[in-house]
Amino acid sequence: MKHKVKNIHFVSIGGSGMSGNAEVLLNLGYVVSGSDIGSNAATLRLVKLGAKVTLGHAADNVAGAGAFVTSSEVKGDN
Repeated sequence: MKHKVKNIHFVSIGGSGMSGNAEVLLNLGYVVSGSDIGSNAATLRLVKLGAKVTLGHAADNVAGAGAFVTSSEVKGDN
């Protein structure tokens, strides 16, 4: 099945669940971006794999994304 969404943004991409999901999608050929409040081993690995990771959360970070992924741990005003 072909999906129309190709660009996916992860809020709090450095977390264990988010970073794992982001890596799977990178391996499947999706364009992955994400944001987090700080850098860690997971964000550095994702950058090496081709993800665009932005430090800090802002509405501009999701520009161009066809979908974005968040979790219940992310506050609604983020």
